[in-house]
Amino acid sequence: MDTNDFNKELHHYYTKIRETNHPYYWYCLAKTQARAGLTTEALQTIDMALSFPNPYPSKHKLSKIRAGLQSADSRQINTNSPSIVTVKRGDIDGDGIKDNVFLTANKTPDSPFWKDITLVIQNGRTHHYEYIHFKNNSGYNPTLFLGNFTGKKGDDILVVIDTGGSAGTIYAYIFSNMNGQIKQIFDSDAFNDSYKYDVTYENQYKAKVISYHLREKYILDLTYKGKEYLSEIYNPQGILKAPINGWVNPLSGLYPIDFNRDDIYELEAYQRIAGRYNADSLGYVQTVLKWNGHEFCLDRQTVATFGGEM
Repeated sequence: MDTNDFNKELHHYYTKIRETNHPYYWYCLAKTQARAGLTTEALQTIDMALSFPNPYPSKHKLSKIRAGLQSADSRQINTNSPSIVTVKRGDIDGDGIKDNVFLTANKTPDSPFWKDITLVIQNGRTHHYEYIHFKNNSGYNPTLFLGNFTGKKGDDILVVIDTGGSAGTIYAYIFSNMNGQIKQIFDSDAFNDSYKYDVTYENQYKAKVISYHLREKYILDLTYKGKEYLSEIYNPQGILKAPINGWVNPLSGLYPIDFNRDDIYELEAYQRIAGRYNADSLGYVQTVLKWNGHEFCLDRQTVATFGGEM
């Protein structure tokens, strides 16, 4: 299966889970992840499938698949011959000469899953190569973006990697040439650690999202979810039948946007809000980050929710 076919299949099951949360699609997602070499994610998906009262195809079958994944040997990859995944050209050190920027990695056979993803910068003037390794260096669809985030002369480097997990999360890093050295100035793990939330369902068909970083709260109207969804968790008077807590997922999107049209990019970060289960999306936390000369700091934050039928 080629990359496009795999991505379509993965997206199909994510969509079906979001729409129906049916055990069959959790099973299909686990099989697809396992086929791609995403053993950890496949095991997590199987655990989710096993949590259903009547899992598909059966608890015995799922447990057997789980045992096989746990005991399977890791695939052997020739680490001496990484492939070039993508390449961009830009002036990284600000000397006016274009540099070559690559992402290299080892590809899992018959899968779009990449391991040992590495950032490689070839200086356009000296032709010297610099290799930068990531803390999280495996995943899908690794991409490069070159642009000015810091306001200095030259381009900065944004790397985004899809984790392949059912939450649709990403790894993201930004690198900048600071005083002649490549420095990491953004790390998705650090962002996730800094931006914490609570999600709580409330009476009268509402959910409250608390952003601890801002010390602000957002109220979501859940009436768009429809009568069937609401009747499962609320009584006819709109009172919760039992307490329900959701959560905000780690970073699922990071987009460079020049909001001020000054040729300096801000970052717009997306984090999906989950309700009763991961596929039960309530909306997104959207955070705009701006470089302040030392780090990316919060510029503004909003919560976006979904529309319903009129």
